[in-house]
Amino acid sequence: MTSESLKVADARRHAEQARAKFWASFDDILDYGQNLQESLTPHNLARDAWDAAKSKSADIAEDAVDAVRKRPVAATGAVAALALFIAREPLMDLASKLVSSKGKKKAPAPRKAAGKARTKKVEKIDD
Repeated sequence: MTSESLKVADARRHAEQARAKFWASFDDILDYGQNLQESLTPHNLARDAWDAAKSKSADIAEDAVDAVRKRPVAATGAVAALALFIAREPLMDLASKLVSSKGKKKAPAPRKAAGKARTKKVEKIDD
């Protein structure tokens, strides 16, 4: 073999290796795309979001329990303040009714005469 034919054979071998490497990379990209497409389905997205929400809410609840254990008086005050804030309209209505009922004194009922009431006729005298 001549040196030129050795170079051609080496180039062909090198091209074949590059082609194999290219197709392997292409197959990897296709697999990645299919996996990505599968993970982005609405079902999988909803499941992942639900799992994340459950995990986060469990962490928050655990932190809240720890905070209440550390400061029970402050937690009770916060819950009472929240309850008052939520029920502020009914409480204000109740307070205004109580205040207005204390300010009003019941007027005595007018007396009715026993029997028929007498009416006087008044005549007008012209001067």
